[in-house]
Amino acid sequence: MSDKKPTMEELTQRIDQLLIVLKEISEDLADISKQLRGVSPAAPAPAPATPAPPAPSTMRTVADVRTVFPKELESMLFFEDTGKYIVIKPRQYLGSENFAKIASLVRGEGGEYISAGKESHFRVPKEPR
Repeated sequence: MSDKKPTMEELTQRIDQLLIVLKEISEDLADISKQLRGVSPAAPAPAPATPAPPAPSTMRTVADVRTVFPKELESMLFFEDTGKYIVIKPRQYLGSENFAKIASLVRGEGGEYISAGKESHFRVPKEPR
């Protein structure tokens, strides 16, 4: 490497050269894409299926949701079946670490946190994903 600092003109020439190379690559990628489309035509999108309501035996219960939580977290929570959801409320202050653990477990079950002041809670749908 030399200690010579490139001039502005040399830098713009290098940029122009790179742009030419990038344009060629882009054109090559476009050609390859066209060829791939010709080889395996896209299958028509299937009609969206109407989901059948789950059988009552596949609905989650409070006991099912409780099993997701380790005993030390489960003891901090109150579980309630509200029809469509299993609602989970804290019995005590959780702290940020326990809150994060609980939120992660709830999201893993397809649930969410509902922020509503004193009525804030987690909820997990009774219909499994």
